[in-house]
Amino acid sequence: MKGKLEPSERQKLIEEGKNLKEGLMTLEEDLIKLRDELQLEAQCIPNMTHPDVPIGGECSSKLRNMVGSRREFDFPIKDHLQIGKELDLFDFDAAAEVSGSKFYYLKNEAVLLEMALVNWTLTEVMKRGFTPLTTPEIVRSSVVEKCGFQPRGENTQVYSIEDSDQCLIGTAEIPVGGIHMDSILSETSLPLKYVAFSHCFRTEAGAAGTATRGLYRVHQFSKVEMFILCRSEDSDMYHEELIKIEEDLFSSLGLHYKTLDMATGDLGAPAYRKIDVEAWMPGLERYGEISSASNCTDYQSRRLGIRYRPSESPLTNSKKGKASLATTKFVHTLNATACAVPRMLVCLLENFQQEDGSVIIPNPLRPFMGGIELISPKSR
Repeated sequence: MKGKLEPSERQKLIEEGKNLKEGLMTLEEDLIKLRDELQLEAQCIPNMTHPDVPIGGECSSKLRNMVGSRREFDFPIKDHLQIGKELDLFDFDAAAEVSGSKFYYLKNEAVLLEMALVNWTLTEVMKRGFTPLTTPEIVRSSVVEKCGFQPRGENTQVYSIEDSDQCLIGTAEIPVGGIHMDSILSETSLPLKYVAFSHCFRTEAGAAGTATRGLYRVHQFSKVEMFILCRSEDSDMYHEELIKIEEDLFSSLGLHYKTLDMATGDLGAPAYRKIDVEAWMPGLERYGEISSASNCTDYQSRRLGIRYRPSESPLTNSKKGKASLATTKFVHTLNATACAVPRMLVCLLENFQQEDGSVIIPNPLRPFMGGIELISPKSR
């Protein structure tokens, strides 16, 4: 086209260029469609599992550790609903009128207790080298999918926003996982450790019965989540680190709990291995899950496009005598709950209730509650 051409020849080349451009647009549309189809197919394939993970349903999960013992009460035990009502700590009835079932208002000292739990947890986890974050609570559906969650379907736990490609997050794991999406990190920057505070939203589709009453299973709650990006050879080590942090936090609050190596049938699609923490809830008369720690290996990073470049010496291309960079590798991602506020409130209210109706505040939380040591019945 730059040279001297006959008008007819030039016009012929112009038409050929137009055809190439239109053909390229069609190919790009086909590529997007194929990528979407591939993504949907990939979502049907879960991660591999660790060789030591028990095979079977939830009942096949293996006890890993038991910490503390059940408190012996010499008076009738109340559940957190009764305690909360008598101490004027929350209101489910008003929330049901305003928002629907499984929503709640926290009141009085319960509000201070939520703030104390969040601030204490953040402080303790930051001491261990984690960077604090607050996250967006609305994310693109594609990011939810790439993290291994299903934003669509009959029993989805995800709230989707109508007429948009966005969802409300069910855990801060999703927006934190997306921070480094489509990027190449340097090996020297790893591990990246984050501790994120967010509100979480879950449909709790299919959840019903007395086991889910009160604060135990709700549609909206506050949570502090830990998240690590690391080299593949280090992920088992950091998984143990996350479990140790959880155990230290719950032990310092004086909770009785057990840790379980969850069986294959209870693992979500991204998890290579998952360790759950279940605390004793005397009012509910059972152990309830308060935390989990998952090693997702490269399941999420492959979909999110998060790699790192090894810092080893550059490879030399003998033919051209030029150095080439080391081949990139996918990072491994891990996540763990440091504090899911409603279930921690259940544990604290039920385990530290007193015969006179008051509730003792554990020592570590008192400085974060302005020195309040006891939640006492209100004088009438």
